[in-house]
Amino acid sequence: MDIGLVAGSVESVEDTRKMADELKISFPLAYGFNAKEISLKTGGFYEGGKGYLQPSGFVLNPDGKIENAVYATMAIGRLGAKDCIGLISYLRKT
Repeated sequence: MDIGLVAGSVESVEDTRKMADELKISFPLAYGFNAKEISLKTGGFYEGGKGYLQPSGFVLNPDGKIENAVYATMAIGRLGAKDCIGLISYLRKT
């Protein structure tokens, strides 16, 4: 589909590499983000008492504008590849 994908993590470089290896991830993974700072910048849900950031996902158009955003507050609520492909296909038709 000629699209890009990138992910970011609050984990260390070592833990991020381990996850990438285990899941056989081939797209770029940023690491070492500050959970509270990212929450403030993106609107993601920060678990203050536990000190971690719940997943947030964004689909951007070619100009960098957010077309869709998904914010999880617990274990569910993530963007899936199939859903993103469907959304991108739809957006390209409109």
